[in-house]
Amino acid sequence: MSGDFMANGVEVRGNKLRIYFNYENEKCREPLGLDNTPENKAYAASKVATIRHEIQAGSFDYSHHFPNSKRLAEFTFGHYLQIWLKIKERQVTEKTIKGYERWCRNYITPKWGKRLIEKIDTIHIEDWISDDLHKLSSKSIKEIMQIMSQVFDLFGTRKRSHYNPTKAIKVALPDAEDPDVFSRGEIDRILSTPSDRDSEMNMAEFWLWTGPRAAELMAMGWDAIDLDAGTVRFEMGVVDGQYKATKNVRSRRTVELLAPALEALKRQHKITGERPAVTVEMIGRDNRTIHKVTFRPVWLNTYTDEPYVHIKIYREYWWAKHLEAAEVRYRGPSQCRHTFISQMLTIGMPINWIIAQVGHSTEAMIRKHYGTFINEDQPVSFASIADRHLGFSAPGTNGEAQDNQ
Repeated sequence: MSGDFMANGVEVRGNKLRIYFNYENEKCREPLGLDNTPENKAYAASKVATIRHEIQAGSFDYSHHFPNSKRLAEFTFGHYLQIWLKIKERQVTEKTIKGYERWCRNYITPKWGKRLIEKIDTIHIEDWISDDLHKLSSKSIKEIMQIMSQVFDLFGTRKRSHYNPTKAIKVALPDAEDPDVFSRGEIDRILSTPSDRDSEMNMAEFWLWTGPRAAELMAMGWDAIDLDAGTVRFEMGVVDGQYKATKNVRSRRTVELLAPALEALKRQHKITGERPAVTVEMIGRDNRTIHKVTFRPVWLNTYTDEPYVHIKIYREYWWAKHLEAAEVRYRGPSQCRHTFISQMLTIGMPINWIIAQVGHSTEAMIRKHYGTFINEDQPVSFASIADRHLGFSAPGTNGEAQDNQ
């Protein structure tokens, strides 16, 4: 121990008194700024006893006893927030970290960064939500609360008796909006309206009749396409310029192509099929491992001759203008995926086949979001579809249905 030991919890450094005690599994030393006199020694011993009693009772307030202590930062919310961010850097993508840092910088740190983490309670947070966050969407508030909750849980690993004050806070999210899909008539207008950008048109038709995620669509490569077999293998995605492994194991899949999607690819092959390969860095599913991937991009921006890596470029510089020209009410291009799923449900395709095509995880998800769509596009008779596929003759056709198989 540095300094001269005088009593349990009291020591001398130079000619000044200093006390020490254990708090949060650490030995804390705090100078009192008092000379080494009998009276001051008695005061120091009394203060140590008081602090130990408060620690045992759970009422110790470090800032009350030592408002100018350099150690105070180690007991603040901000201290644990920085530890949490450092941990997250090993677990999530750079884009996600930047999102966390933005929430912290704009909202969390200014309010809670210097506050002692033990002294933050549920009422403090509820008041903050009401007074300072009320203009944010419920989704944004929920994301902020999720960050704070994980920071409190991290602190709880050090002080196991600590209660997470965010656990009692409930942020109600609005009901999720149903997909706003295109009808068959709208699809026909989109695909029949002329455009001077052939690559973008092919991309739209493929998207509408295959239904991949935007990230998967932009990251398609010719080496994963078999035009003879009519199949495409989705192996990765690209979000805001960063290539990533597919969302999950189910998302890495080979899909069958409907005729219009296959024709769109054949037309696109004349544009990009013979272009040289490019090498990109792909982040693995663990969000840490980086792989070098070489592939030949399918979709190129007609004006820049570069692969699409930001869907907003496609949306803002072609899609929105093309829908206006086609006299189709605007919806984002992500509705192409929803439209494909809804069209397949509408004509009675097996739900397990749809799941395999689009990489959704559960039947419940499909039924919840897409089960009631596009009555205007439903076949007149599902029985006639069954007859055709089973080889039965419809009444009055004299076997015509079977002959057409």
